[in-house]
Amino acid sequence: MTTEGPVAELDDVTFGYTTTPVVEDISLRIEQGEYAAIVGPNGSGKSTLMRLILGLLEPDSGSARLFGEPAHRFDEGSRVGYVAQQASASKEMPITVREVVKMGRFPHVGYGLLSASDWEVVDRALDVVGMSAFADRPVTQLSGGQRQRAFIARALAGEADLLVLDEPTVGVDAESVDAFYALLETLNDDGITVLLVEHDLRAVTDHAERVVCLNRRLRFDGPTEEFVDSDALAETFGTAVSAVGESG
Repeated sequence: MTTEGPVAELDDVTFGYTTTPVVEDISLRIEQGEYAAIVGPNGSGKSTLMRLILGLLEPDSGSARLFGEPAHRFDEGSRVGYVAQQASASKEMPITVREVVKMGRFPHVGYGLLSASDWEVVDRALDVVGMSAFADRPVTQLSGGQRQRAFIARALAGEADLLVLDEPTVGVDAESVDAFYALLETLNDDGITVLLVEHDLRAVTDHAERVVCLNRRLRFDGPTEEFVDSDALAETFGTAVSAVGESG
């Protein structure tokens, strides 16, 4: 499903869990079809910003909109696929990969029986992420990279327009990370908007088209190539960090 206007939009958003703002005076637009990454040091407000974009938090001031609607009131859950950090995903879920992906259809069909066409969507999603051979394997027996692919397949089964990933490669081996980002690029090429919160600066500069650099306030928002050549990296992370060196 396409949308007119930005997929997500924040206008002068400020939010704090106490009287001290965690993010302050943030304005940004995520357009349909973009591949954007949010980066920043620990405690910079990255996850808070993501929750504001998804409507899981309401701004103290300013406005947040998702597909043109106030984000906290947005109820078309199937249009947004959220993939959390693998460390918190599925360790206590004794279910199969196919059952995980099946959950992506629930916003469309409720919790009843899936039709033959619904199962076709599930199987197609498994095929797209290269997990068909693991469909009947318990999620608890998957590697970190395989788990992330299963949860992306769940988002695809929901026919999501926006895929939001919160540090998805934590604990994933280097070879699987490369395959994971190749998959994200393919999905983005197919028209899915990708918004990534990532600690690995090399992965961001190698793959994302746009970087949003945050440390309570926006420090940079623009094309990845300009971010690499800007002062934002050193100002935000410190001079010891290099976007093209070790991940940070």
